[in-house]
Amino acid sequence: MEQERINISGIEFRGIRLKTEHGTILLIQGEKANLGCGYFSIAPADKLGDRFAVVTEVKCFEDMLQAEIRQFSKAAAESGVTESMTGRDALLQMEQ
Repeated sequence: MEQERINISGIEFRGIRLKTEHGTILLIQGEKANLGCGYFSIAPADKLGDRFAVVTEVKCFEDMLQAEIRQFSKAAAESGVTESMTGRDALLQMEQ
């Protein structure tokens, strides 16, 4: 597992990279916000009430920030996340 700090508009996030046999799992976390790659499912986040959004077809953290979110949890929606937001915008919205 590799970690790196990601600063977005003065807010500190943690990027986590997990290598698998055939790919890489990517996750960016804040205090409240979670942005995952297509490896993740929204159902557990909904069950637990976590703010979580998913982006697909990404290979690095920068891709995740620029990609349009494809799915998001009910808690993320309640925090103001909407369709067509970028990963960056969704993280900032969920972190409020």
